[in-house]
Amino acid sequence: MSSKYQTMNTQAFSTLSWISFGVSFIGMVVGLIYLPMDIYQKAFFGMTFLFSISSAFVLAKVVRDKQETQDYLKKFENAKTEQMISKYIGTENDD
Repeated sequence: MSSKYQTMNTQAFSTLSWISFGVSFIGMVVGLIYLPMDIYQKAFFGMTFLFSISSAFVLAKVVRDKQETQDYLKKFENAKTEQMISKYIGTENDD
């Protein structure tokens, strides 16, 4: 069985993640709207919030890509090792 299918999240977990993201985003926007500050201060907090969100997504992608690359390299190294072993065993059986 492929490791890609073993590590997939369930639909319920994905739905929960998107719902919690939406609730937190809407909560932040509503909080900024009703915050008793100047529009420039609200804009600053809004920009830092959006930057934090985008940074979290990028960091999660980098971590996932690194893990997928390591998994791919392990599979590649295992395939090369198996090929060398089968080649070595194949030449011994020919004698």
